[in-house]
Amino acid sequence: MNVSMKYASRSGLYELSGGAKLLQMAPNLARQQVSFDGALNRPLEFREAISALHDVVINDLRFEPRDKTAYQQWLVEQRKQEQALRQQAMQDKRDAIARGDIEKPSADLKRQHAAALKRYWAARQMLNKRLRQENEQLWRRLMPYDPVITVADDVVFFECFSVDQSSYGCLTVDRGDGFGESGQTQLGTTNVDYSWDLYESFQSLRTYRQTRFQIDPSAFEVATDGGSSEHREEKIELPDGWLSGFVRLQSAMAMPMRKVTLPTATVYSLLAFLRRSKAKTSPRAIRFELTEGQTPRLVLEPWEKTIDAHGATYQGAACEPIRIWGRRRLLTLSRLLPLADGVDVYLLGTGLPSFWVVRMGPMRLTLGLSGWTTNDWSAGSAVDMLMPQEKARDSVVASIAESLSNQRAATLDAIAGKAYLAKPIVSSALNELALRGQVIFDLHAGLYRWRSILPLPLSDKEIAPPHPEMQAAEDLAKSGKGTLNEAIAGPRGGIILTGKVDTFPCETMIDGDGMIRRGKCLCGWHRKSGIRNGPCRHIQALRLTFDRTKQPA
Repeated sequence: MNVSMKYASRSGLYELSGGAKLLQMAPNLARQQVSFDGALNRPLEFREAISALHDVVINDLRFEPRDKTAYQQWLVEQRKQEQALRQQAMQDKRDAIARGDIEKPSADLKRQHAAALKRYWAARQMLNKRLRQENEQLWRRLMPYDPVITVADDVVFFECFSVDQSSYGCLTVDRGDGFGESGQTQLGTTNVDYSWDLYESFQSLRTYRQTRFQIDPSAFEVATDGGSSEHREEKIELPDGWLSGFVRLQSAMAMPMRKVTLPTATVYSLLAFLRRSKAKTSPRAIRFELTEGQTPRLVLEPWEKTIDAHGATYQGAACEPIRIWGRRRLLTLSRLLPLADGVDVYLLGTGLPSFWVVRMGPMRLTLGLSGWTTNDWSAGSAVDMLMPQEKARDSVVASIAESLSNQRAATLDAIAGKAYLAKPIVSSALNELALRGQVIFDLHAGLYRWRSILPLPLSDKEIAPPHPEMQAAEDLAKSGKGTLNEAIAGPRGGIILTGKVDTFPCETMIDGDGMIRRGKCLCGWHRKSGIRNGPCRHIQALRLTFDRTKQPA
């Protein structure tokens, strides 16, 4: 998919009178007009949090096997040359020893060697920096899409998505405490120009000098007047699945999750151990052991290293241990810990996405992680298969979209009350809007916020087709190959279904929110990954069969 970007200038950090600084962001002129201007009350926290977002963007931990054919051919030739060189060098040394010409390396030669090495590594570092700053193609591989900034009534938040499509970052800043009095404010969502130079400018933010944050309102006036010398347009081709992954995680954020509050010291112990240690065998997971009313416990596999969250108490219902993988991505949070008040972890289940919210006074950084590093949001996680399959009508989706776009932010109860609709229908409509890139769920505030990732809603083609297992489940249910044997009440308002679908006996537990929490099936899909990649077609077909046979309340 191609996306157009138009900027009147470059984002940057500029000097003001009296030693003050102006952090000015250049908005995307191809989108609606958005502006903001306010003093940064917490420049240190902002510097560290926005730098952590940068680390999320360039994060790419995917393993890419190399084609070693040419290397093997080169290696054969290299060995022949090395053997000839060794033989010649050995003969030369023997002749020199026989003549008595051997001299030890002088101190001057050692200094020259050290200086040459220093010049070599300095040149390599300079080349790396120049490539990042000047090579547009390389930069777009690191950052496919410029950061998205939304100015709302109560907050300003910045969003980004990693190049490997497995990590999501969102920095939320309260307008009341995070910024001083603001003027020239126009609510909305836009992209801002971003570069390595801007990242380097962030590092100069200090508490002893005032810094103003501004989304440049004059950029639109420049565009109207005919542009400037720095005016530029850019066509960006987004990687396959990147945009689909970005919007799919929005629906995952609104799913019912278990919340675990961890003290900063616990997260510090976790990251310090991960930085010092590298597992050489599987499993490589973090195991959460949660019991209601007791201290949460984290266990690092395979060492079985236990870290107790002293000072915290788990308030949710007891559950079986939850394991998540791809833990080295959490090192992104390291630079935030000295400024953090605490960390809230939201867990969907074993092998499913997790969200880590670092609280820093008026700022919060949300780090969303897929089930494991190579399990990206766009294809592998398929968390939408766990959700209730009840679909809202197009007219209902349009009505809720109009209402939320006017309100800007609201809770699920408020939206359902205003629309006079049941919560499951409203949740389905909000999930559809999230997949269209128009809604985001704020975990900390518990609010749905209106935010358009693109100027227009995403089409079905851009979202990507339904998962093959989901499509197969619908075909099985429509053809009558599913038989429901029993439906009994489960824990906490849920239900347990048992039956047979296409010769496979299966069982599933659905919670009170309509989410599939557990399942059993003898098919190859379920034997390989359980419900971590989404439930198999037989479990989904069993749920669809139950939905079609139950009587309306």
